[in-house]
Amino acid sequence: MAQWSVIEAQVGQRSLEERLRDHPELRAKVESLLAVVENAAGDVEKAAEAERRVTEELRQMGHEALQAWARRQAERQENAVAQQPGVQRKEKKTSIG
Repeated sequence: MAQWSVIEAQVGQRSLEERLRDHPELRAKVESLLAVVENAAGDVEKAAEAERRVTEELRQMGHEALQAWARRQAERQENAVAQQPGVQRKEKKTSIG
């Protein structure tokens, strides 16, 4: 349970809903997962079908989460390099002719 205390301290006082606003693709997957759990469409009657849908939603959510993580890591690294003294970003040269 100490692991959750660390996570809670890292995210501060922001609610899950507030945090999901920053990640609309993950919010959409959470909504889709909840729709399966609530059987919103009313078309899931067997456990095997519910399991298949939940598994697919979780797989897609994991994919979206990893993509969001990778984007944030790239942005952080880019910002860290840009803040180093003497580092200039290279721009593509344009030729005339």
